[in-house]
This record gives sequence, structure tokens and C-alpha cells, in this order.
Amino acid sequence: MASGNAPLNPFSRGDVLAQTGAEASMLDALAIDSFGVPESVLMENAGRSAALVVQYLYRPNHVVAFVGAGNNGGDALVLLRTMASWGVGVTAVMVADRSASDLLLHGWPLQSVIHDVGVNDGLIARSLREADVIIDGILGTGARGAPRWREAAAISLINVSDNPVVSLDIPSGADATSGAIPGEVVKAELTVSFGAPKTGTLLYPARGCVGRHVTLEIGLPPLSESDTGYRIVTPQWVSGQLPVRGTDTHKNRVGRLLIVGGAMGMAGAVILAARGAFHTGAGFVQVCTSAENRNLVQAAIPEAIFIPADDLEALREAAAQTDALVVGPGLGTGLESEIMLAETLDQGSQPLLLDADALNLAAQGSISLSQIGSIRPVLITPHYGEMTRLAPELISADSRLDLARAFASECAISVLLKGTPSIVASPAQPILFDTQGSSDLAVAGMGDMLSGVCGALMAQGLEPTVAGAVGLYLSGRAARISKRGAGLMPSDVSERIPDVLLEKTDVRGSLPFPFVIFDAEADQ
Repeated sequence: MASGNAPLNPFSRGDVLAQTGAEASMLDALAIDSFGVPESVLMENAGRSAALVVQYLYRPNHVVAFVGAGNNGGDALVLLRTMASWGVGVTAVMVADRSASDLLLHGWPLQSVIHDVGVNDGLIARSLREADVIIDGILGTGARGAPRWREAAAISLINVSDNPVVSLDIPSGADATSGAIPGEVVKAELTVSFGAPKTGTLLYPARGCVGRHVTLEIGLPPLSESDTGYRIVTPQWVSGQLPVRGTDTHKNRVGRLLIVGGAMGMAGAVILAARGAFHTGAGFVQVCTSAENRNLVQAAIPEAIFIPADDLEALREAAAQTDALVVGPGLGTGLESEIMLAETLDQGSQPLLLDADALNLAAQGSISLSQIGSIRPVLITPHYGEMTRLAPELISADSRLDLARAFASECAISVLLKGTPSIVASPAQPILFDTQGSSDLAVAGMGDMLSGVCGALMAQGLEPTVAGAVGLYLSGRAARISKRGAGLMPSDVSERIPDVLLEKTDVRGSLPFPFVIFDAEADQ
């Protein structure tokens, strides 16, 4: 039996939109009612395409599928019929009252059909021991609330098996929109979704049950930004956003960045930000920090120009001449920090990134983000705690997505909300989902490094929303290829960013199928 962990197809399409469960239902209805695509054809395409993926990855001799009542169950029946026609042994476990002579079988008899989950569990367990792959076709994107007892019993049987589990569209028991898990849920090794990834598969806790995530085109109408408010940051999308250097350029034309921060004793924050900026292609970086940090900063990153925080004239001049600014890493919240922040913001209208203590000062009322957002392009990079201090009135928002989107619209700025997953929200644009992040990035200083990366991209001409999404991808991908695991440090990440920038993103991986829309490895 081949492994389901074969090398990945690194996203076959550059622009991948995601949709909620309700949006998925609307697109299905549009295909059926407006474009005349029979529902049975969509299930045929879904089941047969999923069968091709399962066959390619696992080469099974025997497949057991749990078949639910809805279209998800129909997809599973088509998969079984297709694989049976290829000579694979198949068993259907009917979780709902569904006929073994279902029209979707096209007259093909199933070799083995088991009814009455909860009664014939011993027989089901024996079948699972003989299976090479288990297919989860119990519940689909329209399911709401906790699974009913028979569905929950089937999910429990799946989860105690040691065999690979492939969920169709979404792991049964997970909410397709919010990612909530109100009861039992299938823990899949691979999730094969149809048409577009569902937002619930990108959000925790459901994301932790998805495994490798592959999305297949099945004949639905094309999804556009008018149909959904969510986009996934893919390697090909990132490749299309990256700045291109001319062969006749020089340091002042490839991004001048000013980093303001680093109160006494916090030199590491601006050092990490500067390293991130240089490794992302900034041509000229200035660091304004406490005079006491001079020796540390210049020893750690001699490529940067040092400006002492008490030289306000030099700070004003640098702020007026730079292409972009990063303010906040290690800044502190005392009087000197407030003065540095005010002097920096009084100069020009260049793109601005605010992080860490700059956000804490904003939460204290020292600056108005909506006022700044009316003057210049702004990207803020809070974690959830900082976000709640900035917008306590929005904490009742239904989700992190709603919180980030509401605050971005309220202040007319871009919001990179760090978390699992990190997202970027901005007014009147789809929310951008990062899929490269991992728990390895949960270490002090990583946010400082990310600020430098995003700031460098803004200095090179990317608008704040795009710079935030590209910065997340570059740092997340760099963390993955460094293979340092829990021992990862911010400097490890920034040093691998040049390697990510050189990666080819149009090379096909292990799924040689033109109908693959999206292919992402399991979360780390």
C-alpha cells in the first residue's frame, strides 16, 4: 500500500478562494437551477475524482466507506462504485437508511453492505481491520450541530481504527463555516473537498482534524470575489505579488525602510526586524533605537544605519525620506517612546506598519489609528490579546474573522491578526488566509522578525494587505524548510527567506491531475 504522505502538488492554481457552508450550498444550487447541471452529475464528478486521488495516493486493495444520507453519502457511493470497477474490494457501511441499489451505483452491485451502525459494530470493526483506506462520507457541509447518535457511533468506529481516513468535503462532525466541533468528529489523514476549500477546514479546532487538504474541481460554476469574502494565500499567488528588481537598480530604489523601536534593554527586537527586512530584499535599512543599544545593534547587524532615539532631527529626516516605516518592536510605552512615535508619524505619508508597543500606545489613546489610516496606508500586526485591547467594543464579534474585518473597516487600515491561522483583513477585500504557519513559530521575537519582513515588502511597493499576506507566507514557508521543529528561532526563519524567494512555484507535485485546485500539507 502506498503512503498518503507522498510529495505535494504545490497548489495547481494561483488564485484560490474559500467559501462558507452556506456559500457552498448556494453555488450548488446555482449550478443545478441556473446552469442545468444535474445534481447526480456533480456527485459523479466528485466521487470519481476523489477515487482517482485515493487510488493514486494509497493503491488500496480494499476500501470501506461510511455512507450518510445526503450528497456527501452520494459522493461516497460513486467512489465505491468507481473503485469496484477498477477491481478494488469495497464495503459500504450505511449510516443512514439508504438503499444498496441506489441509482448512483449505475447497477454495479457492492460486494459488501453493512446496515445498522450501533447494532453490527462487531462486523463493522472486522471490515475496518481488513481495509486499507476508510472513506468518511457521513456528513457534509450542510450539517449543523452535533452528530446524532448513529452518526456519532460511526465516527467513533472510524476514529478507533488504525487505517488512513479520507474525509469527503469536510471531516464529519465539523462545522463547514466556523470550524467548530460541537460533538464527535472524524480525525482524517486526508480531506478531499469539492469546488472550493471551506472556511471551516481552515479554522481551528476543525483544521486540526483535516490532515492533508486537497480540493478538486467538479464542474461547478467558477467562484469569484462577489461570491465569497475569503482567499487562500498560495505559493503561486505570492509569486505573482513579489517585487521584481530591474537589472540596473541600486539600493535606494529597492526599498528604504526605517525601523523605530528598541527601548533600552530591547535591542533584540529591532535587530530581528532589521534582519527580516534585509533578508526580504530591502536595499537600505535604518534603525532608530535607544542610544544605549548602539553597540549591540551595530555588532549584530552592521548593514543597518543606526539612529539614536534622542537625535530627533535625524529621526525626522529619516522618516521623511524612507519608503516605509516599521514602528513598535521593543519600543516601550514610556514618555520617550511616545515622543519617538509622535515624531515619526508627523513626517510624510509613507506606508506604515505598527506592531507591539506601538499598538499598546494606540490602545492607551496616544495615537488614533483611524486618523492615521486617513493619511497613509497602514498595516497593524496584533496578536489576539493586542487586538482585544485595541477594540474592546468588538470582542463580541462572532469570530476572529469578524473581529479583524470589523476593525479594518472601522479604521480604514489593514489588519494582520496573528494566530492559528493568521489572517489579513482590509476594507472591501477578501480576508486572506495563511496556510503556512505552524506551532514552531510560537516563540519570542518571531513577531519582530515578521514586522521587518512585511515592512521590507511595503518599502518595495506592495500595498499593506498584500505585504502582510506575502510576509506571512515567506516566514511560514521558511520555518517549514528550516526543519528545526520546536527549536526554531526567529533568526533561523529570516535566514531561510532568501531560499523561499528563489523557490519555483509552478512545478507539479505528486497529484498529476488537472482538476486539483488546492493541495496543502497537514498542519505542523
